[in-house]
Amino acid sequence: MNTTQLKQAVCQANLDLVAHGLVTLTWGNVSGLSDDRQVFAIKPSGVPYADLRPEHCVLVSVETGQVVEGDLKPSSDTATHRLLYQAFAGVGGVTHTHSAKATAFAQARREIPCYGTTHADHFFGSIPVTRPLTEEEINADYEGNTGHVIIERFSGIDPVAMPGVLVGSHAPFAWGKDAAQSVKNAVALEAVAAMAIDTLALNPGTPPVDDFLLQKHYSRKHGPNAYYGQK
Repeated sequence: MNTTQLKQAVCQANLDLVAHGLVTLTWGNVSGLSDDRQVFAIKPSGVPYADLRPEHCVLVSVETGQVVEGDLKPSSDTATHRLLYQAFAGVGGVTHTHSAKATAFAQARREIPCYGTTHADHFFGSIPVTRPLTEEEINADYEGNTGHVIIERFSGIDPVAMPGVLVGSHAPFAWGKDAAQSVKNAVALEAVAAMAIDTLALNPGTPPVDDFLLQKHYSRKHGPNAYYGQK
């Protein structure tokens, strides 16, 4: 797709966040990567969703972080998005929200264990939580170092099989093959967070699902032998 189409797709993905109830005020943003992985489009900082139009979305260089097209300031989380695109092959869209249930886990600095098959359909295991940033990291480059602690946490983890993370004391990020898919994964992340909270309220000692059930449910929707849905 060309950059005009990319901005249209990213604008729609941001509006979809509102439609799914994942946004309070302007707390959230979605970006999408160009086909050549050279630039990404992202929501402008602080613009109300009701006013958002495709032409407002800002194009940013993946290599330099500089704005290459647009008159508005990009999201304050732009540096985090940029680093994820640089580090995670196969990721073409990133969503950041402060959705209530997932953010509760992030604030508690707790991962979300896989308690059931709904979770396993979308995330291959417990949704990880990063360490909190140090004072020095926050003061030096807060948004950039947010990206770095996510990448640090994903050492040994496939970001395609685990398309989401909880930033400790902050909030969730999710990603996918494009902007629209990243929003779907953010929706799923919030849903499984809510289910986990209810599960723990009913039975604080609930164990995670068995590995073989996790493997079955994840693999039937993902990977070369997936059989869920239509071809």
